[in-house]
Amino acid sequence: MANINYPEYRKQLVDLSRQIAMTSTAKTAAPAMQAFAQLHKSGMGEGSLSSRHKELIALGIAIASHCTGCIAFHVHDALKAGATKEEIVETIGVAIVMGGGPAMVYGCEALEALNQYQAGALS
Repeated sequence: MANINYPEYRKQLVDLSRQIAMTSTAKTAAPAMQAFAQLHKSGMGEGSLSSRHKELIALGIAIASHCTGCIAFHVHDALKAGATKEEIVETIGVAIVMGGGPAMVYGCEALEALNQYQAGALS
């Protein structure tokens, strides 16, 4: 397993994505980043499904699609939305069912991210 500090990795991704959005030379990237931010805000907000449930779904997809950065974000955001350790671990299990062996490896990454976020201050 990769030796990733998930809270730090998430912060780095936030900083880098802000750089993309703020770079004046990235004339096509900045509007795309702004559009993605709006898509995320509207898609993850409260609705028929709670934000907590949406974050758990996103985490399951992140695991099944093997996206380490997405795992860093969605474990963090699921906790912020009120998800419990048990709900996150169950989500990992569903993702493994859907994604097989590779998802099992990324499920382990998600569990490590959960452990790190719970060990430190969630910001």
